[in-house]
Formats: sequence, structure tokens, C-alpha cells
Amino acid sequence: MNASTIIPLQRPEIVREPVAAGAFGIVQKPLSARERITNVGAVRKFTLIVILAAAWELYARELHNPLLFPTFSATVQAFVHGMLGGDLFIKAMTSVKVLLKGYAAGIVCAAVLTVLAVGTRIGTDLLELLTSMFNPLPAIALLPLALIWFGLGEGSIIFVIIHSVLWAVSLNTHSGFLSVSNTLRMVGRNYGLRGLPYVARILIPAAFPSILTGLKIGWAFAWRTLIAAELVFGVSSGSGGLGWYIYENKNQLEIPSVFAGLFTVIVIGLIVENVIFRTLEARTVRKWGLQN
Repeated sequence: MNASTIIPLQRPEIVREPVAAGAFGIVQKPLSARERITNVGAVRKFTLIVILAAAWELYARELHNPLLFPTFSATVQAFVHGMLGGDLFIKAMTSVKVLLKGYAAGIVCAAVLTVLAVGTRIGTDLLELLTSMFNPLPAIALLPLALIWFGLGEGSIIFVIIHSVLWAVSLNTHSGFLSVSNTLRMVGRNYGLRGLPYVARILIPAAFPSILTGLKIGWAFAWRTLIAAELVFGVSSGSGGLGWYIYENKNQLEIPSVFAGLFTVIVIGLIVENVIFRTLEARTVRKWGLQN
């Protein structure tokens, strides 16, 4: 048969009537009360905290040695007493005030180093060299020198806090800047942005997930360094902080109060992470669609 004589097949027309929406049944099943509750992250975390607290209480009661490991209830009692009637609240506020000063100064120093690294090759070499030299160096190891340079006071603690914050924030910020796509960079150049406006409007929003990670790491390092420094020489500007509170109660064998001091550090850390940083994350990287 010649190819020109082949008759193409005719497909029959199919006409379908629209189906009512009710015929499909349940398209989206409503969540049960249990599912709605478990979908809330705060509820899940609170449940985990309750489980950990119960395990702490049971283990301490089984051990039955308050000088070695007090119960959770005794720790909470010492915490409430220290916050309401004792000096735990004053010690905590003293530590937080010093911590905020050192943390803010460390962020400013990190911003200056990172902007120099973005703008010039010499700045990049300087940042890489300094981070290679000082990032592996524990901040508490610089405390003896800080005591010689700044004396017994806030200056010494702020110095070591700056050291602990500076390199974590600088490294994460610089790596975030390097990961910004060339498309965004060219958009900024096409709009005529140079220098600080280019960094503020293009690089920082695009690299903010890395910057936020650096801020969280720097905050954790700052807390560790502060408590360790206060444990070493304690008093800052005439009043001790949480580290000194822990050290004093250890010497007096007030072990529940020691755990209450540690518990205060944990509570402040949870508040900062789940309130301040979580709110900042929701209003920036999640709102901008940079994270799921």
C-alpha cells in the first residue's frame, strides 16, 4: 500500500459532563485536636522538657545524694528562692549586662573585618590570616593577659567575650557573602550600588541565614566564655555574676544553688534562642523565603 493512500484514524470526540464538587468526597481531612496540638513546636519542646525534668528527678531520688546531684524539685526551689528573695537575679542581670556589651562590641568588630574583606583583597587576606591564628585559640586562655592589660573589672571579661564572638560571626558572615549569587551581585552593580550601600542592600539580605547562624554561635560562645571567666576571677566591677554565684555556693556546699545558677544560664539561653532569635528569623529569612 502506498503511503499516500493511508487514511488517518479518526478519534471520536469525548464530552464529559462536569461533576459536582460534593461527589469527590472529603478533599481535605480536618486535623484532630491531638494533631493540631502536636503540630505546635512549643508544645513538643515543652513535652521534651517535662520528660527530661522527670528523668532528672527520678535519677536524683534514686541516687539519693543531694551533695552530688540534687533533685529537680530542689533545684527549682533554690532557683525561685534566689530569684525572689536571694541575689540570683542580681547576679544574672550583672552577667547579662556584661555579656551584651561584649557581644555588641564583637559584632561591630566582625562587621568591620567582614566589610574590609568584601571590599579589598588585603582585607580578605587579613581576615583569613587572623581567623587562622586566633579562632583556634580559646578565649579563656587570653584571660591572664586581659587581667594584666585591663585589670580586675568589666574590661577583662569584655575583651575575652569579644574574642569568642568575633571569629564565629566573621567567618559565617564572610562565607555567606561569598555564597551570594552572581546574579544578585550584578543587579546591585546595575543599580549603581557601591561600598556600604551595596553591602547593606544586596549582600546582607542575601547572606542573612549565614549571618544569623554566626550570631547564634557567637552568643553561645559568649555565654561559655563569660561563665568561665567569672569562675576564674569572679568579681566584675564590685559585683559578681552567675559564674561567681556558682563558685561561691560550691564552696559553701549549697549544691542546689549551684544547680540553680546553671539552670539560670539554661533558662536565659532558651529565652534568647526561642524568643529573640526565633522572632528575628521569622521576620527575616523565613519572611523573605530564604529558609523553609
